[in-house]
Amino acid sequence: MRGDHDQQCFEALLHKHRGVVFKIAGAYARNVHDRDDLAQEIAIQLWRSFGRFDGARAKFTTWMYRVALNVAISHARNAKRSGAEQLESLDDLHLETIASGGGAPHDSLERDERFATLHAFIRQLDTLNRALVLLYLEDRSYAEIAEVLGITETNVATKLNRIKQKLRGQLPVSKPVLAGA
Repeated sequence: MRGDHDQQCFEALLHKHRGVVFKIAGAYARNVHDRDDLAQEIAIQLWRSFGRFDGARAKFTTWMYRVALNVAISHARNAKRSGAEQLESLDDLHLETIASGGGAPHDSLERDERFATLHAFIRQLDTLNRALVLLYLEDRSYAEIAEVLGITETNVATKLNRIKQKLRGQLPVSKPVLAGA
């Protein structure tokens, strides 16, 4: 049985890194209700797995991403199998990650459109590549991405290059969204 100290430690870590949970839930669930359910499911699984977390083997965030992505990928697969997966229009998506303000209104609108395009592109990717892009956009190293996803660093680099090529083909030439794209 876990003590109060474990629970307090877990709650503090979860609170500090809650953005990871919401970001992954937002990327793998299609509507507000499903995102809330998935975020709760991720938090529950993180708590259930917390006793097995070994800080000597991995950083908390690396472990957290691994657990959260496994839950989200399972959720996405189950939704697809059951036919419950619903698409929302871009106007209805919660694009919390879009930067606000700064620059002329036209610049802001163009930036918002670019982020909306990126968000839609990410939603079209299969579950592994979606996780890969999310980790890349979090500025995770290739080594950490490889560790979280259980693939080699070379595979990370190859997959990212292919994704960037695909994205380039879908964007107007003058509007790169991903760094190096």
